[in-house]
Amino acid sequence: MTATSAAPFSPEEIAAEGLKPEEYAEIVRRLGRHPNKAELGMFGVMWSEHCCYKNSRPLLKQFPTDGPRILVGPGENAGVVDLGDGLQLAFKIESHNHPSAVEPFQGAATGVGGILRDIFTMGARPIALLNSLRFGSLEDAKTQRLFNGVVAGIAHYGNCVGVPTVGGEVYFDLAYSDNPLVNVMALGLMETPEIVKSGASGLGNPVLYVGSTTGRDGMGGASFASAELSDQSMDDRPAVQVGDPFLEKSLIEACLEAFKTGAVVAAQDMGAAGISCSTSEMAAKGGVGIELDLDKIPVRELGMVPYEYLLSESQERMLFVAHKGREGELIDIFHRWGLQAVVAGVVIAEPIVKILFQGEIAAEIPTEALVENTPLYHRELLAQPPEYALKAWEWTPDSLPPCTIAGVEILGHLQSWNDILLTLLDTPTIASKRWVYRQYDHQVQNNTVILPGGADAAVVRLRPLEEEGGSGRIGEGKRSPTNDQRGVAATVDCNPRYVYLDPYEGAKAVVAEAARNLSCVGAEPLAVTDNLNFGSPEKPIGYWQLAEACRGLAEGCRELATPVTGGNVSLYNETLDSQGTPQPIYPTPVVGMVGLISDLTKICGQGWQAAGDVIYLLGLPLASTISLGASEYLATIHGTIAGKPPRVDFDLERRVQKVCREGIRAGWVHSAHDCAEGGVAIALAECCIAGKLGAEINIDANRFGESSCREDGGCLTALLRLDEVLFGEGGSRILVSVPSKQQEIWESYLQEHLGKEWQKLGMVGNFDTDLAVLTADNQTLIKVRIEDISDRFYNAISKRLAIHTTTPQS
Repeated sequence: MTATSAAPFSPEEIAAEGLKPEEYAEIVRRLGRHPNKAELGMFGVMWSEHCCYKNSRPLLKQFPTDGPRILVGPGENAGVVDLGDGLQLAFKIESHNHPSAVEPFQGAATGVGGILRDIFTMGARPIALLNSLRFGSLEDAKTQRLFNGVVAGIAHYGNCVGVPTVGGEVYFDLAYSDNPLVNVMALGLMETPEIVKSGASGLGNPVLYVGSTTGRDGMGGASFASAELSDQSMDDRPAVQVGDPFLEKSLIEACLEAFKTGAVVAAQDMGAAGISCSTSEMAAKGGVGIELDLDKIPVRELGMVPYEYLLSESQERMLFVAHKGREGELIDIFHRWGLQAVVAGVVIAEPIVKILFQGEIAAEIPTEALVENTPLYHRELLAQPPEYALKAWEWTPDSLPPCTIAGVEILGHLQSWNDILLTLLDTPTIASKRWVYRQYDHQVQNNTVILPGGADAAVVRLRPLEEEGGSGRIGEGKRSPTNDQRGVAATVDCNPRYVYLDPYEGAKAVVAEAARNLSCVGAEPLAVTDNLNFGSPEKPIGYWQLAEACRGLAEGCRELATPVTGGNVSLYNETLDSQGTPQPIYPTPVVGMVGLISDLTKICGQGWQAAGDVIYLLGLPLASTISLGASEYLATIHGTIAGKPPRVDFDLERRVQKVCREGIRAGWVHSAHDCAEGGVAIALAECCIAGKLGAEINIDANRFGESSCREDGGCLTALLRLDEVLFGEGGSRILVSVPSKQQEIWESYLQEHLGKEWQKLGMVGNFDTDLAVLTADNQTLIKVRIEDISDRFYNAISKRLAIHTTTPQS
């Protein structure tokens, strides 16, 4: 059929593949003819935002990607960094947002399976998982169903496959009511002599299909992930994949064994877009073509047509290019592990993807058209911030009711500072995620050094195996005693309210907090993988949020010397309501960051360690100007989403983090915890809860204002409010505790490296003491029992889940 003949597809059929009319016209121009149904499907998934980043690619180019430790940057299945002493770490973050909204259990489970395949495809053994989750209000029954399903799915896959889930974060906000976010990060330690790449090479080399069988599950998942969710999205359940973690465990072992033979030229996971993506990307990266015969593909369903083969996203499948003549030994390895393995194609010289079916050509497309030369949209940036942001920035603390030593009046009722602290600790976003992580096996492989909830970042021991004396699997072989004390730290972070109110400043704060969390366990921040979760870039506000956040992330990564090794872009996170009005999520650029720990005996957690230790605040002292804008206090206590998030002073950030790391390595610092949501007061409470010890804190109330004027009539307009002191956020702040015998040398060190940007706050108490925050003249601002704050903190989530039970209707 020629390009001038009538299109064989209706506008509705073209739109159903996620293609715009002008994109279809471009397909016809490139092919010189109309595509067939299978080819249309291939273009639909490969030109989706999920696969080709057609709206975000221009923005991603500003990210720093080079550094002395970067071995593999963006463009491969995962990034790889050099940890020294021959150790190499692969890591990556991916999203499974839309599938989890429709089928939370399988959506989340297969998100775990997919990110693990990205890791071991590089030749690395997965050693840890983290996740970053967002849901609507936990008071809502639908949110509870999604929350329960997602957590169960993550637990099921991770626990069964034998990879520990060691950390993460969970936020709850109405902005995510019908569009939850499920971002999963994985880390792996390289086991193969060479890093396995995905570019096909060697004309005539066989192409192997290995792993599970192909079915109709996950059809068009990439296109599904690149569209808004609607009331009809439940009809897209076939676009949600179904995973088998036990089969994936076998796939991990078989792949790593196969890679070590040296018979594998290239490998690619069949993730989004399945066979379409793996064949075209491998061919394009190698500058060659691939011919694949669908009749050779092992199937689990009868009567499948090329369109279904090519768009299926059945899980636990891989595509290999093998050295010619060595395919037999690879097939034997996979059969021994009970997996499928067949020669399904061949590497060819012409740079095309040629798909055969029943002896005929089912699809034939230039690889450049599918992968490299895809649509690219340079959208116009708003000349000034949108109206919602300008209005939010007008907010000032003057609009809040006055506060006193006794508290603050909310809707005619005096709320004491005790009341407010307990309320914030009971907020699901701040509260302990114990209900979540207790469902995860976080100690399998026996390398988890700090358990979830114990520190600001996860810490995993690195146990490299020698060549002799074992198969290379965890727990076998001879461990090197000189390296047993090396570790890696990892964290995932994003405060979406900050990014919503100011995408540029908010994104910088995301990078800063991630690095600060690593520094709080004594790790040197190394590199970043990011997951950009945003609404529609086709709307001016959505694109402004995306562009400004990317600018902020790029600056933050440059300032803190943490290059970006890759990541994921998830756009169109919008829910269409019954009237067809799109409701976008908060812009949520999640940063996954890894750090190196050279000596695992020199780390610390967030809980107080011993009574009598002295408590210090690193960063801006309490008397510094800290705004309540964008804070958890303002949102939860006053019901206001407004103001500007705190600005990051990168010079201060670098100095504070270095001082914290050096203090831990020198053995001076017993505990460290960054001040994030809820400010200093919440951080103090969390340190008390984690350490099961009280604390007495003294602040100079004469430096803060109880009301607008002094008793003598002098105005206090320049003085801070007490709620700003207690619950204000920002300031690159870290709480640390130091043994009293180290106080002199520690304070001398602080004076030399931080000048006036630190403050002694008080002392750690005994197990039977309270958290007490007092003024200089011994007036009590806060006095709460550790038992009471622990109860609020630990039971906030489980309490809400217990309240909402389904009652059968008569």
